[in-house]
Amino acid sequence: MKSLRKHVALALDGGGLRGVMVTRALEVLETALGKKLGEVCELTAGTSTGSVIAAGIALNKSAADLTQLYRNIAPRIFQKTFRSTFWPFFTYRYPNTALREELDAASQMKTMGDLWTDARKFDLVIVTRDLHESRTRFIKPHKKEYRAMPITTAILASAAAPTFFPVIEGRYTDGGAGSFGNPAFIAAYEARFVLNWKPEETTLISVGTGKLAEESAGMPLGAPDKLVSFQWIMPLVDALLSDANDQQSRVVAQLFDGLDFRRFQIAIPQISIDDVSAIPRLLEFGEQLGQMMVNDETDPDVDLPVYKVV
Repeated sequence: MKSLRKHVALALDGGGLRGVMVTRALEVLETALGKKLGEVCELTAGTSTGSVIAAGIALNKSAADLTQLYRNIAPRIFQKTFRSTFWPFFTYRYPNTALREELDAASQMKTMGDLWTDARKFDLVIVTRDLHESRTRFIKPHKKEYRAMPITTAILASAAAPTFFPVIEGRYTDGGAGSFGNPAFIAAYEARFVLNWKPEETTLISVGTGKLAEESAGMPLGAPDKLVSFQWIMPLVDALLSDANDQQSRVVAQLFDGLDFRRFQIAIPQISIDDVSAIPRLLEFGEQLGQMMVNDETDPDVDLPVYKVV
């Protein structure tokens, strides 16, 4: 793996339970580095499941601890019930009670402001969508309005995936509902213009939660003709999120001259964000993704010029 620069930032995509793949990859990276990422990074940014990982690193949890968190919590959250089976008739599929309890225990009830003290200043950016004000919010420990916010609340706000989990405080939903399912640009902007890090002294590592392998991507010819109204939801969401995630990475690569930007992504089959039975497979993909990171096998799609994509 190439040497890291003076300042290191980490950006983590959304993707539900696929986050366990990322934590496993980060275990491989921590082994290669010989230390926890919380001792290497000074800035993490996360959306949805990425906010869980970003906050965990900010709290100096090891990647192995975060993998275990996912393994412990997934069966408690994603239970098959009447509500989850007939979800179109409810406001959400899964209560967030178990998730809140696990996050409270992991964060020890700390607030965002507890990350930004004289003893240790760690910048954590959590992305959420404010439906009340119709804007994306970036929750940070050094912003006065968020200092008293519990870290648990910030994570729940970012991870409140529409139809899966309830809205938080009557206004906050998944940060990926906007343009920042991949928070790489937010991390790059925070590093350059808020923390005033020089690009030549900065490494930004961006980690995706998997993109569809060619054999799983797309729909059979003629299949869209047979979709009824509600069946359009997931194909549209997948298309919007995939394009937005790729574009965020390309913008960072092309606009932040001198920045050591490393985007890592792996092709996987179709795996639902709430499929607990897929955890063993996700851990295997995570091992592969971790080796890609250690071997500097970055996502080739990032190198495509924007004008060739549009």
